[in-house]
Amino acid sequence: MSLVDIAGNLTNKAFREDLPDVLRRAAAAGVSGIVVAGVSGPTSRRGWQMARDLTGPRAVPGLTLVATAGFHPHHASDASREALVEIADLARRKEVVAVGECGLDYNRNFSPPEAQRRAFEAQLELAVELKKPVYLHERDAHEDFFRILCHWRPRLTAGVVHCFTGTGAVLEKYLELDLHIGITGWICDERRGRHLEPLVRRVPRGRLMIETDCPYILPRDMRPRPSSGRNEPAFVSHVAKAVASHRGESFEDLAAHTTATARALFGW
Repeated sequence: MSLVDIAGNLTNKAFREDLPDVLRRAAAAGVSGIVVAGVSGPTSRRGWQMARDLTGPRAVPGLTLVATAGFHPHHASDASREALVEIADLARRKEVVAVGECGLDYNRNFSPPEAQRRAFEAQLELAVELKKPVYLHERDAHEDFFRILCHWRPRLTAGVVHCFTGTGAVLEKYLELDLHIGITGWICDERRGRHLEPLVRRVPRGRLMIETDCPYILPRDMRPRPSSGRNEPAFVSHVAKAVASHRGESFEDLAAHTTATARALFGW
C-alpha cells in the first residue's frame, strides 16, 4: 500500500523543529510521496531545496519529495516581475513538478483582487510555457477563477484544484475543464464538510487525489488527536480511508488509484 500526499506545507514553521521525524512517520504510515507546496518566493525556493536535498543518502527510505513553485493568492502582492522571474527559474528545475500554488482567494483578500488576478494569469502563462501542470487554489472567487481558467485551459497541460471544498455545481465545472481534484480532511469535519461525502463519488478514477494540506486541516474525527493540533503527512491515510468509505471502495483500491493519478499528473 502506497499513498501520495499532494499538499504538504513542509516549509511552514510548524515543522521547523522536527521535520526528519515527521518524514519518518510519513514513510512508516505508507506515504511514498509528498508534494511540497510553494506559496511564495521564499517557500518555493525552500521547497525546491528540500526536494533536492532529501534525496540520495539523505532520503528517508521509501519516501520521495517533489515541489511546486508559485504565489498563493494571499501573497499575490509580492509577485513582482523580478519575483516571477525567480519562480520561473525554479519551475524549470526537475524537482519542481507544477506551477503554483496559484489562484484566487476573496475570502480575506490578503492581496487585492486585482493583484490576485494579475499574479494568477502570469503563473498560468508560465505553466503553458513550461508545459507543466498548474497547482490551483480557489476560495469564494469561483466566478472569476472559472472565467480565467476557461481562457487558459486549452493551452494548459493539466491542473489540480487542491483542497476542493466547493459545491456539486462547481465540481462539475472543474471536471468539465478536465481538472484533477484534491480532497483533504475537510471531508472529516461534521460542521462544514458533510456535503463532500456524496460529491467524492462523482470524481472519476484518474482525476482524484488525496492530501493533508498540513499543518492545516487536521481531521476533526481523528482519535486520538495529536496534542499539538498539527496535521502532518502521515495522517493522509486517515483522509484516504474516509474518502474510500464515501466512494464505496476499499482503502487499498483508493490508495492505489489516487497514488497512480498523482504520479501520472506530476510526472514522477
